[in-house]
Amino acid sequence: MNSEYEQLKIIGRLEPIDFPEWDIFDIDAKIDTGAYTSSLHCHHIEAFEREGKPYVKFNLLDPSHETYNDKLFKLPIHATKSIKSSNGSIEERYIIKTIIRIAGEELDIELSLADRSEMRYPVLIGRKLLSGHFLVDASKNNLSTND
Repeated sequence: MNSEYEQLKIIGRLEPIDFPEWDIFDIDAKIDTGAYTSSLHCHHIEAFEREGKPYVKFNLLDPSHETYNDKLFKLPIHATKSIKSSNGSIEERYIIKTIIRIAGEELDIELSLADRSEMRYPVLIGRKLLSGHFLVDASKNNLSTND
């Protein structure tokens, strides 16, 4: 095997992740090599300005999720991007930046904010984060918890 790949951690198609900056831990994430951008389920997404700069406010997850705490997040908008959703429609989404912990690694991540209430998992991790860090074994789940 190529030594470049030998240094990459292997993760499964589902992995627990943490958002250490937000004190949110052990959220199930779908690892999706078909998606470029990572996505985060939230609701009440609303753009606003703070000191002339674009911000977005939102609530994470759904009230039915076990880690839901009704906290309102207010973060700078890193970008706005047209993203093709799982049903094929193109949506304009806000992109925010934070830190994610996955498989023992803390990485900077860009997340599109989306209503994923119809999806099984609240977080989708795309190729932009995976590339250069992980190999995905689609036949397995939760490989990072076996470290």
